[in-house]
Amino acid sequence: MVSETRLETAARLSVAPMMDWTDRHCRYLHRQMTKHALLYTEMVTAPAVIHGDRERLLGFDDTEHPVAVQLGGSDPVQLAEAAKIAEDFGYDEVNLNCGCPSDRVQSGAFGAVLMETPALVAECCAAMIEAVALPVTVKCRIGVDDQEPEEVLPDFLARVSAAGVGRFTVHARKAWLQGLSPKENRDIPPLDYDLVREMKAVFPHLHLSLNGGIETLDQAEAALESLDGAMIGRAAYHAPSDILLDADRRIFGGAEGPTTEDAVGEMLPYIAAHISQGGRLHHVTRHMLGLFQGRPGARLWRRYLSENAHKDAAGVEVVETALGFVTREAA
Repeated sequence: MVSETRLETAARLSVAPMMDWTDRHCRYLHRQMTKHALLYTEMVTAPAVIHGDRERLLGFDDTEHPVAVQLGGSDPVQLAEAAKIAEDFGYDEVNLNCGCPSDRVQSGAFGAVLMETPALVAECCAAMIEAVALPVTVKCRIGVDDQEPEEVLPDFLARVSAAGVGRFTVHARKAWLQGLSPKENRDIPPLDYDLVREMKAVFPHLHLSLNGGIETLDQAEAALESLDGAMIGRAAYHAPSDILLDADRRIFGGAEGPTTEDAVGEMLPYIAAHISQGGRLHHVTRHMLGLFQGRPGARLWRRYLSENAHKDAAGVEVVETALGFVTREAA
């Protein structure tokens, strides 16, 4: 288990929880590229954790630490039970999703719609804090629909922090629950970084991370000039080498990171073990397609993996062959 102090340091840079993307294979890959950044699971709902296949939903490799589980839900009793299960699995942090705008999330009364009920969020967080020794954190928006963020966000932070939450990640956009798709909600509502910075002045004791529109380490470093952390989503997934390989040196003051080729090499034993346990190559390699983004051979790498990783007998040799295209192009 990772200490709270180390977690706060790790939260200087985190990879956002992303549905269908940040599964255990993706996180293992990202951990080969950065030893320090905080990684998050996909959102899992509290009822699924309680009643579903827990190993499939929550299983992870110890290499992934520090790693946080993100829960979805709005029932304090269910969330407390799910948080305890996650703690028993060995996670370092429990995060409550108050930012996802999808229709499915709204119908379940969790996600961004919870911005409308800060008292309920506080109750949920208090229940989880009572149930586990792990830090309980929140990922939220600055508001939803016709709410005024300048009024809503400080009230939300005040109420939820009073329940014992000390760390928040703020996606600096409103979510429009009516009229915009989840994809549009990631791009169309304007960013308001200034409001999040103002919240740090109002709540200096809180650890606040900025999320939304951060696509480079330069932007992450700029966020850290006034805030405690930066969370990167799609850019860290689609071009992980650009974001993660130099993160330990630039964000955490550590040693120079590995090369992309090193990271691929570290993945080969993991892939072999996954296949030996009945897994398929493409379960892992689908997260590796963007590794060489912008480099000679990147297109051949993506094409070879895309065309061959789904085949029944596909193994590590497929990755090795694809890597050969990159090394030959670079020669």
